[in-house]
Amino acid sequence: MPADNNLIKKPLISEKGTELAGLNKYIFLVQPGANKTQVKKAVESIYKVNVTQVNIVRNRQKEEGYKKAIVTLHSGQAIDIVPH
Repeated sequence: MPADNNLIKKPLISEKGTELAGLNKYIFLVQPGANKTQVKKAVESIYKVNVTQVNIVRNRQKEEGYKKAIVTLHSGQAIDIVPH
């Protein structure tokens, strides 16, 4: 199993991702071999939040070698992923 730092490549910042952030959902690019359990543990350990659900979307068209993970957090929690 890859280390948490290597499992999640980066948060995906887009218009759709910004809209989902209002619903406590965040999008991350992850390694192609990552599964839902690994993504959940990685996000919880890196960002110190509680994850309720993880959905994984295979993205063959863009960013070869990555999957997108849509992570849902407990209500009242947030991740500050927008660069300042």
